[in-house]
Amino acid sequence: MGQYLPIVVLTALAVIFGVLSLVASKLLAPKRPNTAKDAPYECGIVPSRESPERFPVSFYIVAMLFIMFDIEIIFAYPYAVARESLGAFGFWEMIAFSAVFFVAFVYMVARGALEWGPVSKERPVSDVSALPTARAGVKIVGLDGRSLPDGREAGAA
Repeated sequence: MGQYLPIVVLTALAVIFGVLSLVASKLLAPKRPNTAKDAPYECGIVPSRESPERFPVSFYIVAMLFIMFDIEIIFAYPYAVARESLGAFGFWEMIAFSAVFFVAFVYMVARGALEWGPVSKERPVSDVSALPTARAGVKIVGLDGRSLPDGREAGAA
């Protein structure tokens, strides 16, 4: 039990310090309530109305992917330290463990978990033109609606 004494003492000191800090803050802090301090705000801007749209969950999906790979690293580090003693069995177990995470990641990417922002419309290939210009072999690509140096309009047939 004596070997755990430093950990118990450190934990007790941390709890005592936290409680004393909160008590001191409540007792010593000035109490000057006003409407500006009591109003909820975000980034210093007082909200004028409720948001009519739903909050996007893309951030949470990316956060879960981060936690998933963080857990994988937590388990991969001990394997890397003791891989010689684990032999082939440990190697194949880590391959199987990593494969589960890899398949989950590929699934999430295929479902569009990392696609942020609006979906862009792809232009048909026929709309893209590669016309030579008078500038040393430089080609202008995709400048529909702009005029070329010789007066023609780019993309016009």
